[in-house]
Amino acid sequence: MTGAILNPKIEKYLDDLLPKRDSLLAEMEKLARRRDIPIIGPACGRLLYLLTKISGAKRVFEMGSAIGYSTIWWARAVGPRGHVYYTDGDASNARRAREYFQRAGLERRITVMVGDALKSLEKTAGKFDIILIDLNKPQYIAALNVALPKLRRGGLLVTDNTLWYGRVVGRSGDASTRTIQEFNRRTYGKPTLYPVIVPLRDGVTVAQKI
Repeated sequence: MTGAILNPKIEKYLDDLLPKRDSLLAEMEKLARRRDIPIIGPACGRLLYLLTKISGAKRVFEMGSAIGYSTIWWARAVGPRGHVYYTDGDASNARRAREYFQRAGLERRITVMVGDALKSLEKTAGKFDIILIDLNKPQYIAALNVALPKLRRGGLLVTDNTLWYGRVVGRSGDASTRTIQEFNRRTYGKPTLYPVIVPLRDGVTVAQKI
């Protein structure tokens, strides 16, 4: 759950500061470590929760949700009148996520969508207060193009892994690295977005649509 962009001592210091999570989140974190399932992690989970509370967001769409770890942070933050849309291409992930949502008592706040996240967002009516991009990295540019029209003015576009293990500073031939580099350039180059990359974990971009 770490992105290796911080000094390991700083990373450990930040991790040690985190309050103990409840048993459900702790179980999900343990499963993610054991099975190498990508989740956003507790430090970033707190960031998502805080952004939701500060912005007053009530409608959140996740592009890429895995076992639903980040979904639970969102769903708790939006409150009983809010709603979160979970998406994942793996039906087994979705089944496991549903179980976690039920155990958390949050199933009524969450719509589970299995399949292509970009198509799921396009076909979902209305605009969103927050959209998360956390897909396979080669999809990031397409996700940006789909997400912006669906994000309300003043809403937040949150994107994970935008420092990509520090590889963004090199000239890697890796397709994922090149896509993240281009995504960052486009995000900062759009006059309709005001982005900041937070160097937490593997880099989280928070951009407001203006």
